[in-house]
Amino acid sequence: MSTETTAIVRIINHCWQRGQLEGEVSAASYQWVFKWSFRQGKLSVQPSLGRALIQEPLGRFLERYDYQLEPGSDYQFTLRSRL
Repeated sequence: MSTETTAIVRIINHCWQRGQLEGEVSAASYQWVFKWSFRQGKLSVQPSLGRALIQEPLGRFLERYDYQLEPGSDYQFTLRSRL
C-alpha cells in the first residue's frame, strides 16, 4: 500500500553570496524549518520530530529547483511512501 502527502515549501530567505537558502516546510500535521547550504551540500531540518520523513525528499526538491526558488514564494511536492 502506498500513500501520498503534499509538502508545502515556503522560501524565507536566500543569500547567493553565502550559498544559503532558508525556509519552512509542512506536510500533514508536521512543520519544520530548514537551512540549505547548497555549496557544501548540507541540509539541516528542525525540529527532529519527523525529520527522517522529510529530509531526503526535501533535499531532492531543493537540488532540482534551486535557482527557481524565490523568497516569499510557496512551492509544493508530493511525498510518497509504501507501507
